[in-house]
Amino acid sequence: MLDIKFIRENPEKVKEGAKNKGISVNVDEIIQIDKEVSVLLTARQKLQEERNIAAKEKDIEKGKKIKVELEELEDEFGPFSAKLEELLLQIPNLPKDDVKVGKNESENEIIKKVGEPTKFDFAPKDHLDLGEALDIIDVQRASKASGARFYYLKNEGALLEFALIQFALDTLLPEDFIPVIPPALIKTETMKKLGYMENGGAEDMFHLEKDGLTLIGTAEHSLVSMHIDETFNEKDLPRRYVGFSPSFRREAGSYGKDTRGILRVHQFDKVEMVSFVKKGEDDREHDFLLSLEEKLFQGLGIPYQVVKMCTGDLGFPAARKYDIEAWMPGQNKYREVTSVSTVTDFQSRRLSAKYRTANGSEFVNILNGTAFSMTRPIIAILENYQEADGSIKIPQVLQKYMRGLTKISRKS
Repeated sequence: MLDIKFIRENPEKVKEGAKNKGISVNVDEIIQIDKEVSVLLTARQKLQEERNIAAKEKDIEKGKKIKVELEELEDEFGPFSAKLEELLLQIPNLPKDDVKVGKNESENEIIKKVGEPTKFDFAPKDHLDLGEALDIIDVQRASKASGARFYYLKNEGALLEFALIQFALDTLLPEDFIPVIPPALIKTETMKKLGYMENGGAEDMFHLEKDGLTLIGTAEHSLVSMHIDETFNEKDLPRRYVGFSPSFRREAGSYGKDTRGILRVHQFDKVEMVSFVKKGEDDREHDFLLSLEEKLFQGLGIPYQVVKMCTGDLGFPAARKYDIEAWMPGQNKYREVTSVSTVTDFQSRRLSAKYRTANGSEFVNILNGTAFSMTRPIIAILENYQEADGSIKIPQVLQKYMRGLTKISRKS
């Protein structure tokens, strides 16, 4: 949520920022309703002061009259306040000034490339052909049990996921990340406060309407929500968490797209980073989280590129976002494997998450970033480390977590 004072003072900037994200907002209506709310608040304060005077003077009749006036005022104030809240929630976070204005992902910027696309002296296979032949991925049985876009990871495939988890933890814990296994369900009203349900986002989630709960799409949703209505001590920032959780996505509107294998699925495991930092320190933390994502993929030896999202591909709460796209030979293209965003104080205002300063309190800045979103690095490993006989070399950095295995080979 944007600061209403900022909106009052910068209406054109708010309109332009939302427009650049492809979202239309009625800033003029918001400002008008805000004026009405301010008038009613002033009137309420005046009546409350008069009531206090009447109480001191023991003027019972005047007190009764003011009580009736206050009740009438509250009846008028309630709808205005609720409407203002509703409209404020429809305003996206504004893009940072360094974010390129663009309509969609086709206008994103490639800002860095690391490594060259893997070359083979044989015709490479994609991850599904490799995984099924090695008996480590099973989508056929998962389809019978759960439906399309589910999978079983088996044998060395399961070990590979556990190895990636441990590699991520061994990389992040020395950087003062606190490990957390969070709830996979949060209140739907909490999810709304995070800013992911607006602009069609709710359609991509699994909701348990009877219980008022929603399945998380990433551990970020639970981790950020840990500090609703809390105030950090300034000395305790930055606060960094690394969470491991299942993640659930309906993938609404993407049917027929990337449905082969385990690239785009309804359920997957994820290691996620979340940082709470002081106001104005999010740019530095954003660079830091991106460097950790790069460190992980450099450790795996996977070629990748870093992409900076344009305004039209940012998403509702993000002010700036980078993706890492790994080279996937089976598709002969780079595909997204991580993202890292700063949402500035957009979520903390909605959640009332603050920190104390010598001069009062400020809203924290919040960032989130993927360490490993499990199916995609597994795809990248299988496709980049495949050999002519269909076996898979295990990246050296993961071998110590793989029970002594250095290769995944066909079963005899």
